[in-house]
Amino acid sequence: MKLATAFITSTDYLAGEQNSPIRHEYLGGQIFAMSGGSEEHNRIALNIASFLRFHLRGSGCKTFIADMKVRIAIAKKSADIFYYPDVMVTCDSQDTEKYYKASPCLIFEVLSPSTQDLDKREKRLNYQSLGSLQEYVLVSQSEIKVEVYRPDRFGNWSRQTLGNGDRLELQSVGLTLTMADIYDEVLRLAP
Repeated sequence: MKLATAFITSTDYLAGEQNSPIRHEYLGGQIFAMSGGSEEHNRIALNIASFLRFHLRGSGCKTFIADMKVRIAIAKKSADIFYYPDVMVTCDSQDTEKYYKASPCLIFEVLSPSTQDLDKREKRLNYQSLGSLQEYVLVSQSEIKVEVYRPDRFGNWSRQTLGNGDRLELQSVGLTLTMADIYDEVLRLAP
C-alpha cells in the first residue's frame, strides 16, 4: 500500500508559520519541523550576528538571525524552498518581504550533529542557486573550524577551510572576524 504525500502551497505554509509554536522548513510543498539548538549553537550565531549588525549599521544592509526565512525559487519558479538560516545578510533594497528574504548576499549555518549533512549538501546546493549569494559559511560548534564557499567570476564555487588562528574575511560585507570573535564564550582557542 502506498501512502499519499500531502503537499501544501507556499502561501499556506507562510500563513501557518506565523502562528506555529515551532519552526518548519518548506521544500516544494512539504514541511519539515526543525529541532532546537544547543547553547553553543545559539552563542555562535549570536556572536556572528552581533558583529555583522554593528558593522553594517547605517549601510542599508540588514542582518537577520534564526527566525527570518530565506526563499529560494525552484523549478522555473513553480515551487519554492524556505529555510531558516542561522544568520543572514541582505543588502538588496528591493528585498522587503516581511517574513522572508529572497536576495541574501551572505548566509551562515552553525553545524549541529543532526543537521550538518543537510547544511553541507542540500542547503549548500540550494543556497548556491541564489544569484545574490556571495558567501555561504559553515561554522562547527564542536571544534574551531569554519568553511567558506564563494563563487568565482564564472560561477564556480570553491571552499576555503579555516581553523585556529585564521581570520574569516567576509568579502560580501567588508568585515573580518577572528576565531575568537566567532567562538567567544564557546570554545577555547589554542595559543
